[in-house]
Amino acid sequence: MSVDGGAQRLKTEADEPGWEVDPDDDWGVAVVATVGRQLRLRREAVGMRAGELGAATGYGEDLIYKIESGKRIPRPEFLDRADEVLGAGGLLSAMKEDVAKVRYPKKVRDLADAEERAVEIGVYVCNSISGLLQTPEHARAAFESRQPPYSQAEVERLVTARIARQSVFERDPAPSLGFVLEEALLRRPLGGTMVWRGQLERLLEVGRLRNVTLQVMPTCVEVHPGLDGRIELLKFVDGTATGRSDGAFNGRPVTDPRRVHILELRYGTIRAQALPPRESLAFIEQLLGET
Repeated sequence: MSVDGGAQRLKTEADEPGWEVDPDDDWGVAVVATVGRQLRLRREAVGMRAGELGAATGYGEDLIYKIESGKRIPRPEFLDRADEVLGAGGLLSAMKEDVAKVRYPKKVRDLADAEERAVEIGVYVCNSISGLLQTPEHARAAFESRQPPYSQAEVERLVTARIARQSVFERDPAPSLGFVLEEALLRRPLGGTMVWRGQLERLLEVGRLRNVTLQVMPTCVEVHPGLDGRIELLKFVDGTATGRSDGAFNGRPVTDPRRVHILELRYGTIRAQALPPRESLAFIEQLLGET
């Protein structure tokens, strides 16, 4: 079988940085290896050479071999095009969902999985707005501010992963969600005035949901248990819970009931010292009016 690839310039690895497989991500390595193997089997079954498949999909021959050998994460649009070219009947396209997850860092996938299972989530953050609350523009500005800087491809990958976690708001039945944000975070126009306004509007939108409690910690509160950093608490339907705090237990997730209880006490104290939800939303509305 042959395909007329035309005179188009074929993509190489240099054209798509950031799509390499993390060798420490066992699940991701297995997924990409499976996809690559299926791609090669389909290509060989129809008698097509790697160069011909590359010409038909806009990829260089070396890039095709990288994907087939499990060393490269294929783009979703590539899988769709390859499925069509190879007559795979949807087999390759059906792998897009798992492949898309591989693009997310493992720690982000693990966190998203826990949030998807939780019936109650409580979060206090002092240095940044919680990822569950960020707009894409705010998240992008935050990632672009990191030093040393991320590549633009990595920034977009991280933004996509962060926004994907927000599917927790679409769950039915909805989990109980609580957030406490520092006042200083709401006053910093990260990304510029329009991005900042969009973020404040998003906070108001989420804060008005029936299953969400959004509170602001005023800067005038001199001392509270969150000064060491963020606190996250997730509770599950079977009664178990997990928590994490920057200032306790080396920042590692904990499941031991005694340690989780310590974090619950700290988070409960933080909530008691923060503005009540109604006053918090009024404060955010006031900030919007000042711009």
